[in-house]
Amino acid sequence: MEYYIHAEKFFLGSNVEMGGYLHVVDGKFGSYQKSKPEGEIVDYGDKWIAPGLVDTHIHGLLNHDVMDADADGIETMAKGLLECGVTSWLPTTLTASSDQLKEVVSVISKNVDKFDGAKVQGIHFEGPYYTEKHKGAQNPKYFENPSVDEFHSWQEAANGMIRKISIAPEREGAPEFTAQISSEGVTVALGHSDATFEQAKTCVEAGATMFTHTFNGMSGLDHREPGMAGAAMSLQGVTDELICDGHHVNPYVVKILLNTKSYKDVALVTDCMKAGLMPDGDYILGEFPVKVANGTARLKDGSNSLAGSILLLKDAIKNVVDWNVVTPEQAIIMASANAADSAGVGDKCGHILPGRDADFIVLDHEMNLEKTYLDGEMVYK
Repeated sequence: MEYYIHAEKFFLGSNVEMGGYLHVVDGKFGSYQKSKPEGEIVDYGDKWIAPGLVDTHIHGLLNHDVMDADADGIETMAKGLLECGVTSWLPTTLTASSDQLKEVVSVISKNVDKFDGAKVQGIHFEGPYYTEKHKGAQNPKYFENPSVDEFHSWQEAANGMIRKISIAPEREGAPEFTAQISSEGVTVALGHSDATFEQAKTCVEAGATMFTHTFNGMSGLDHREPGMAGAAMSLQGVTDELICDGHHVNPYVVKILLNTKSYKDVALVTDCMKAGLMPDGDYILGEFPVKVANGTARLKDGSNSLAGSILLLKDAIKNVVDWNVVTPEQAIIMASANAADSAGVGDKCGHILPGRDADFIVLDHEMNLEKTYLDGEMVYK
């Protein structure tokens, strides 16, 4: 299989190229060229070509949840993600018992080579090393202090697939855990936390490089106590996850963050739960009943707390452009290269580069998804 893509615009790693031709051969990207080549040309006219999107924080889709520990459910999610423009993802766990988490990662790691659909590039652990004040939809009965030994038991069950873990910096031993686990090549993120600025900064200095769904589930910014939000906004060398559904974070706050930090420091995520691509109604997130309506998923415990989202990553890139916060190019980078690089999988996905898997999407001028390609073959239109 060999062809050249012609389109109006290509979102390449180094810059945006207008017109020209991108070579695809045997499921891999070749080089980009301006001159018309000999050979088969797939002409996308006035469309835009971008790398496949990478969702590094997603719990569920199509009424399946990562915590179900069901290989068929993971595959259903992976196939569904192609409709969302996502070609690579990190199935994301919730706070649960140590044994349940072990079972979940074991199922994923044993079946990873059999899944069709968006590629599982690793696993993201959200919890259980959190604190109660900002628990969100995480179950506090399983919260505990970070343990390197326990993490290693999960990583062993996962066959080394855990790429990212989110912890609360104020937990006892958090800086020491961060230093050890980050030295092993696992991304340590900070979230679901009431930490002070200093506590967050100590973990960043120990090796933490991300903030989990920035502004959500964390101590806010006060002019005398910058808190977790202030740390996410001001510390260098960290990537801030952001849920851009218009409900989790006000679009003007998204603008404030992007005026404060570069778009290169932000990764768009969905935090999508099992009601993604499903109708409104009653669902379960972890062990908690959830009501999905009006574009949000909320706990039914009377708190009305947001319980993940029903956001699709293809809509997140459109939203940030429609809000006039970033350019289309910057939106794509936030949802592909930044996401992949921040979770240590940028060598496998998130970039259009020669020799890489030809996973890409076709967009119109309004940032609507038209087609998704995996290994050079169209898998969604």
